[in-house]
Amino acid sequence: MSTSERLIESTRELLWERGYVGTSPKAILERAGAGQGSMYHHFKGKPDLALAAIRRTAEEMRATAAGVLDGPGTPYERIEAYLRRERDVLRGCPIGRLTMDPDVIASDELRAPVDETLDWLRERLAAIVEEGQEQGEFAPWLDGEEIAAAVVATVQGGYVLARASGSPTAFDAGVRGLLSLLMTAAPKDRPARPS
Repeated sequence: MSTSERLIESTRELLWERGYVGTSPKAILERAGAGQGSMYHHFKGKPDLALAAIRRTAEEMRATAAGVLDGPGTPYERIEAYLRRERDVLRGCPIGRLTMDPDVIASDELRAPVDETLDWLRERLAAIVEEGQEQGEFAPWLDGEEIAAAVVATVQGGYVLARASGSPTAFDAGVRGLLSLLMTAAPKDRPARPS
């Protein structure tokens, strides 16, 4: 792995663990096993390196979500697969956690890949809900954008609850609750799925 790649990967890990404010250039260099001038040779400084790391994390998150959301199954099954996919719940979301970082939120440039990723996710989920409506799986009165926002809020809020309690139980309960609500949103002439 090249020095610039090691710097990006180390920054990604540190941003997830400590946030932007808690990630010092010294910590990045130590984690990357890079010399003192390496960061400034490859990047303009910490903000430039953090932007590269955030973009990489955002791309990875979109690819992982797309792998499930664009996979096989009915719209409900794909949303269920997204909600139930394996994730490090107690560590939190590497993108969602950045929304709690005041320096990231204050910077239009650093915030952009975070916002774009969450927008992409909501749009993709809304399209799946609309697909389910067309197939008669979800009631026509559902608002796809609202359901998509509820799915994202359940995942992000579930991370917060799990981290606060030190257990994935609250995350799992939120997912089960949302899936139960989605099942009840099936048209009346169609039986709801068992969980």
